[in-house]
Amino acid sequence: MNYTEFEIISQYFQRNQRKDHNEIQGIGDDSALIKIPEKKILAITTDTLVEGTHFLRNISAKDLAYKTVAVNLSDLAAMGANPKWTTLSITMPKSDSIWLEKFSISLFHVLKKFNIKLIGGDTNCGPLSITLSLYGLLEKNTALLRSNARVGDLVYVTGTLGDSAAGLFLLKKKIFIKDLNIKNYLIKKHLHPIPRVHEGRALRKIANSAIDISDGLISDLGHILKNSKCGANINLNTLPISKVLTDNFKNHYCLDWALSVGEDYELCFTIPPKNIQKLDLMIKKCLINCTCIGYITHFEKGLNLFFNKKKIIFKKKGFNHFN
Repeated sequence: MNYTEFEIISQYFQRNQRKDHNEIQGIGDDSALIKIPEKKILAITTDTLVEGTHFLRNISAKDLAYKTVAVNLSDLAAMGANPKWTTLSITMPKSDSIWLEKFSISLFHVLKKFNIKLIGGDTNCGPLSITLSLYGLLEKNTALLRSNARVGDLVYVTGTLGDSAAGLFLLKKKIFIKDLNIKNYLIKKHLHPIPRVHEGRALRKIANSAIDISDGLISDLGHILKNSKCGANINLNTLPISKVLTDNFKNHYCLDWALSVGEDYELCFTIPPKNIQKLDLMIKKCLINCTCIGYITHFEKGLNLFFNKKKIIFKKKGFNHFN
């Protein structure tokens, strides 16, 4: 069945949602109106996912809806923000009622899980792409920034790196694995990354800087170093690479995927030595799962990678939209 733009909004995206007390006007007018609470600041992030660039053409509507929200949540997590509202713009070749139903059900399922309210958006006809903007709140002067790393900070990453890359290459049939359970696990890591929202909020009081790993550790850590005017020494032997990867693929593949492919959506953050005990306590309480991979140095020393105590040259730089 074909729908008009407003019928699509009414049928699939204007659902009963709990009204937030800061929401003055949501879906149904030319603009949403939101009141910012006193002593809070608004964090805003926007990501566009384009078919063939950010997701494969055969991705299910359910998986696409999940990933659209997750990658935006990851950006808010890196700031330590609490997600509150979202706007959604969809460009699609046709108004496919079956696809829209599956997409919208999955979308609202994820939004409900993180207590996010859909407050507006747009629909258009054209090649499939999804643009989501997320809005979050945090207290003034508590945001985690890329520019606050300091010499002597320890560098950490949450979770494990490289699983998403393996999942992507399995979907593209560039690599193969016989064990169906392992294959499904890695594909799920690519299609359903876990945004580290809770970890980001926990780190807000103890970390100096943070970024989410979307384009690869080398690239994203590089943003911290550039913005903070620092260098770093990274021990590749300590990179958190899952046993699933190391048991099934050669070491150089695992390192390559962990460093340069991206889409892990884990957090890379730096902690001053004085706060290490607080972080250790969070780890013991299972508030965060993370691994120390190095430390911040002076700017002129640059980014240095070590493997088996020897400095190595790694030429790949991570994902680049225009390269």
